[in-house]
Amino acid sequence: MFSDFAKDPRNVRLGLASDGFNPFGAMSLSYSMWPVVLIPYNMPPWKSMVDSSFMLALLIPGRDSPGKDIDVFLRPLIDELKLLWHKGVETYDCESKQRFNMRAALLWTINDFPAYGYLSGWSTSGYKACPTCNEDASSIRIRDRIAYVGHRRFLPLDHPFRKSRDFNGQKETRLAPKPVNGDDCLRQLEHLTIHHHGKHPSHGGKKRKRDPQDLNWSKKSIFFELPYWPKLLIRHNIDVMHVEKNVCENVLGTLLNIEGKTKDTDKARLDLEDMNIRKELHLVRKNNRLVKPHAMYVLTKDERKQFCNLLKSVRFPDGYAGNLAKNVIVDQGKVYGLKSHDCHVLIQRIIPIAIRPFLTKQIRDALVELSQFFKKLIEVTLHMRELEALQEDIVKILCKLERIFPPSFFTIMVHLCVHLSQEAILGGPVQSRWMYPIERYLGHLKRYVRNKAKPEGSIAEGYVVEEAMTFCSHYLQGVESKLDKREISDEKTSSDTRRVVLDIFKINGQGIGKKDVRILPGVVMKLALWFIFNNCQQVQAYLEEHLQILQCQHPKSSDFSEIQRSTFPDWFAKRIQDIYMLNSSQINEELYALSSLPDSRVSLYKGYIVNGVKFIVKSRDDCRKTQNCGVTVTGVHNDVEEDYYGYLDEVIELSFIRGYRVILFKCTWFDTDRHKKHVIFEPHFISIDTSQSAYKKDPFIFGNQAKQVFYINDSLKPNSQWKIIERITHRHLWDIPEDMNAEDLVENVDLLRDDVVEEIVEYVDVQGFDVTTDDFIDDEIEDSDHSMEDFDSDSNLDDSDMDKSNKEIPDVDSDDDDL
Repeated sequence: MFSDFAKDPRNVRLGLASDGFNPFGAMSLSYSMWPVVLIPYNMPPWKSMVDSSFMLALLIPGRDSPGKDIDVFLRPLIDELKLLWHKGVETYDCESKQRFNMRAALLWTINDFPAYGYLSGWSTSGYKACPTCNEDASSIRIRDRIAYVGHRRFLPLDHPFRKSRDFNGQKETRLAPKPVNGDDCLRQLEHLTIHHHGKHPSHGGKKRKRDPQDLNWSKKSIFFELPYWPKLLIRHNIDVMHVEKNVCENVLGTLLNIEGKTKDTDKARLDLEDMNIRKELHLVRKNNRLVKPHAMYVLTKDERKQFCNLLKSVRFPDGYAGNLAKNVIVDQGKVYGLKSHDCHVLIQRIIPIAIRPFLTKQIRDALVELSQFFKKLIEVTLHMRELEALQEDIVKILCKLERIFPPSFFTIMVHLCVHLSQEAILGGPVQSRWMYPIERYLGHLKRYVRNKAKPEGSIAEGYVVEEAMTFCSHYLQGVESKLDKREISDEKTSSDTRRVVLDIFKINGQGIGKKDVRILPGVVMKLALWFIFNNCQQVQAYLEEHLQILQCQHPKSSDFSEIQRSTFPDWFAKRIQDIYMLNSSQINEELYALSSLPDSRVSLYKGYIVNGVKFIVKSRDDCRKTQNCGVTVTGVHNDVEEDYYGYLDEVIELSFIRGYRVILFKCTWFDTDRHKKHVIFEPHFISIDTSQSAYKKDPFIFGNQAKQVFYINDSLKPNSQWKIIERITHRHLWDIPEDMNAEDLVENVDLLRDDVVEEIVEYVDVQGFDVTTDDFIDDEIEDSDHSMEDFDSDSNLDDSDMDKSNKEIPDVDSDDDDL
């Protein structure tokens, strides 16, 4: 379908995102402005989902939200999208140096759930609020709200949960809702009364009563004017960010019994009584008073304090998460003021660990499985088999939760979890389909507001300037600009431009702070040298040769490891020297430098940034509110590949002749021997005793081998040195092959147009000819002090001034509209 569009990869695929925000930052002032942003997907994800690639197509002014009338504002954009689909625009391809007809198509929209209703035309409230389940949505009426339960219908017909009456007092015989495509939606919309936007006279000032055959449709979306729109498998994305935030708030509010957030209210207990289920949780009348039994899924006051103490003690790596300790009140056992990313970290990392000592196995396992679902769903690389398994898992997880929590827990956002893995199958990783980049961009637009009397004008002017700066950045080479700005944790480029053959001499990082020059103790130097030799591929042949010599010299010995450790460095230096004297071409410069052994004076750093990740030595890290000393590396022990975990103690820079350097991380490694009792491997956790160290004769790794982890106190063993290991993936890092130049994918800019005839210009070389033509004046005749060099310096001054106005603004989440 649409093969003529698909055959040309240069045709643009777009995403549309929109959300309302308050440009003043004062939440007490009601003002909602709605930018409409277009996202081009023809670039790699690390280029498409950034501010410099976003196109601000519309800026819908406040003070009021456009609501269902947003189609009025989208009219010019839809007309342009129709033009780009049918006719396209003539565009120059700088790669082939030819002109072609470029077309564009809108793939989907990205928005929170209220905006989903505005853009799609399907009301996101009521009994049929789920747009995916459509007319076959399952919901029940409880006190003051609607509960979206009945997830057993998504199970296989022979699953034992279907026969159980523990859920709602009944067996489940219904089938799962059938998927609804765009053509089905059009058939449903045929019966819909035409919706007139704005204050149309036909409205009569009265709210339109919905006809039963209208289902939950409030209007026919303007997007259906696009000829390809009904054929798209995903037209409007369910935002994982807001779903995760609302699920986390439901779980956390109920566990901690936070007033206004808990779902275990008195009315929720009356709902159970109405449904005649879980009689042990019904309100009990004693002495003319109603008594509320304490549920197993609600923590006691002391347990809430322990939970909050653990949360307050967590330290995250730089840039990974905010300081959650600011949102914790230990004495009251409360957590407040959480942002979307705070909830993202809590539900995936903290809650599964914190609840381990308190809840029963059934409740704990259900919440841990829910955490693992979100953790797997947001992975950058997704496999079809894993997504199909996730779809089965989330149905079972929601069914388990239905047996635990009251129906009021299951808001529409909790129900939407059942559709997330299916959307990932159709649309790919969520990083290109969720609201995090958009929310950061809204925060970026908010900072444009200088004149609070005209916020829309301020944003429009700021956006034009930003676009101009971004355009100019394409032509600035060798300077930090809008397009190639570094993250705060990015390392500086090394000044050594030599092509290095030995991997151990490749420096991919930068030291932090002032370096301290010291004499390395002889024992530590020997350990470092042995590690370098043993892990350098070009030295392996010499190690085998030396081992054969030792075997001939000591035929009765069986263990040569200690002898080789002590004698190899001197033997290797002499061996390379002898070969070099006979034929210097056989030994390259780097191998000769390595054999000459390093200077006994080494440079020590307090930290190091390598591959975009910041590491800090533990002695300094203990004084900080962040944690950057955790390291892990994969190694081989007894022919078995294992992961090793530890703390970074020292960053050592060894200096060899001719300016070659080696960066080593000296670490304290924990004992990971499975036969001992210092580490516990559970299905979703690894708990390790950090007071037990091992591998003291092998403390070193290369700096570029280190991966970052952080440690959380094990809640099962408080007041001890046992920690839970948490691996992390930094959002600004992408796993691409080393031989692929990411910049070449999108940054090739050819400045010469071959399809345009050259323009003839009258030109006189001032320095070569002593004549004037027409109005041309020889500046050297009138003022010899003003040369082209002066003009260049003035131009450079202007460029620097422009660079100063292009400083990087750190990403800050704008305030989310919570459901």
